[in-house]
Amino acid sequence: MSKATAPGKIILFGEHAVVYGRPAIAAPVSQVRATAVVEASDQPGVHLIAPDLGIRTLLDEADEEDAIAAVLRQVQTAVNLPAFPDMSVTVTSQIPIASGLGSGAAITAAAVRALMDFLGLARIATPAWVSALTYEVEKIHHGTPSGIDNTVVAYEQPVYFVRQRPQNQIEPFTVARPLRLLAADTGARSSTKEVVLDVRRQWQAQPERFEALFDGCGVLAKAARRAIETGDEAEVGRLMNQNHQLLQEMTVSSPELDGLVAVAQAAGALGAKMSGAGRGGNLIALVTAETETAARRALLAAGAKSVLTSCLKTKSQP
Repeated sequence: MSKATAPGKIILFGEHAVVYGRPAIAAPVSQVRATAVVEASDQPGVHLIAPDLGIRTLLDEADEEDAIAAVLRQVQTAVNLPAFPDMSVTVTSQIPIASGLGSGAAITAAAVRALMDFLGLARIATPAWVSALTYEVEKIHHGTPSGIDNTVVAYEQPVYFVRQRPQNQIEPFTVARPLRLLAADTGARSSTKEVVLDVRRQWQAQPERFEALFDGCGVLAKAARRAIETGDEAEVGRLMNQNHQLLQEMTVSSPELDGLVAVAQAAGALGAKMSGAGRGGNLIALVTAETETAARRALLAAGAKSVLTSCLKTKSQP
């Protein structure tokens, strides 16, 4: 048996604009994880099992858009494997689906690592290799993914990311002072692929307006990196509030998100914004040790389905 996990993720700055070449900042949410288990089977074939979704099928019978099957097909092609042995692949996740926490990327990355270990090829599965394969599967979920989700869940550390050719700019960076974040789930679900495509349609219809919005998000992401690297929590919070306003102008927020952002701010959060594709999913709020409890209670009282705690820090920090 081989088992692997991968974390959820939050985008701190730059969602949507990152698809158009502007910088973004994202971080793992290690408190919630996806898990993949690969086991030898005494039944013929490759069995794909996702109990959370009520899925149990054979690889040979799975359609082209089945994300779990896509993982196996990508691995098989990448390592030039003629056929898989008889086995079962089971994936489970603590990460809410369609909530902006990177559930699809985490499931894929965990499955890739577990498969490679089961096949005796774990040495090949570096973070860069896992990220590249996860990106290919992400295309099924997102249509035109930025590459940021697969990067964060594969490397499991905060990154400054710019989508560019011939190679994406991926820079882990120093967090001068750990940042305490709450991720509050609105309970509303949306399709990342549909929201991303709708933003593209609006950009095509109003290119000058949306280029200006994307530029604004890029400026905020750059400023946020400087603030994080210098430990200026107040500035990070102010920039989060500004980023949310730009996302509202892109029409990717929602009444649920806007309401909880206001609640978090009123409860003492230094800043709050939606995180991910939007029109549902999660918001994130920057809090301090003194304001965390009040902000959590206020968000839950206002209708948040759950509130997770995450801490943005460098690997060497406690």
